[in-house]
Amino acid sequence: MNSASAHPETAVLPVLLRGDPATLRAWTERSYAIRGLACVAVIFAGAGLYGYTMGVWRAPLQGLYVGLKFPLIILLTTLGNTLLNAMLAPLLGLNISLRQSFMAILMSFSITSAILGAFAPILGFLVWSLPPFSPELARSGGTYSFIMVTHVAVIAFAGIVGNLRLAKLLGAYSGSTQVTQRVLLAWLAGNLLLGSQLSWIMRPFIGSPSLAVQFLRHEAFHGNFYEAVFNSVLRVLNP
Repeated sequence: MNSASAHPETAVLPVLLRGDPATLRAWTERSYAIRGLACVAVIFAGAGLYGYTMGVWRAPLQGLYVGLKFPLIILLTTLGNTLLNAMLAPLLGLNISLRQSFMAILMSFSITSAILGAFAPILGFLVWSLPPFSPELARSGGTYSFIMVTHVAVIAFAGIVGNLRLAKLLGAYSGSTQVTQRVLLAWLAGNLLLGSQLSWIMRPFIGSPSLAVQFLRHEAFHGNFYEAVFNSVLRVLNP
């Protein structure tokens, strides 16, 4: 018997990263508050550390702001969609409780955050190696765009791995590939819709070179993410 089996409420991170669906399912079916708190700690540590690397090129203060905001967005998305996900699952053929829905999403985001935390030193070194922020460099836009694209790629990779672990967990519950795919797509759509809007409200992250360092934009609650995307599409189609 390994240490994780002997002490089921501890060794959270190694079990999450292994992603064994049978073990993760057992975790969602038994109530251990310390496991949930450990997952929250992983999110704050991993996503917070990575968030710092997102904003630090603009300014150390911007890095601190993003290091706080990034984990909050993940947790708010988890809490906001827990009830919705628990209602959608039975409609799509998967019988899962509210607590199980919450823990499944929380563990998926914990895995994503742990991977982001592992990438943080690499991205931190990359940012340190790039030319430091300056008004002249900001006007060129090349370094800013490179940093943004790199972060998008790393976050997408971590998100994909987290969702693959979530798909295996849902498959352990349903025993059906079709049910698993339906539930996963529905959950991901809900997470995307809420997460995108929360990200819009809590911007900036990397920080626009032309704007001052700030925790939230003054117009944070003006407009929404989907309106901004729609307007961007219109500008592309009608230059």
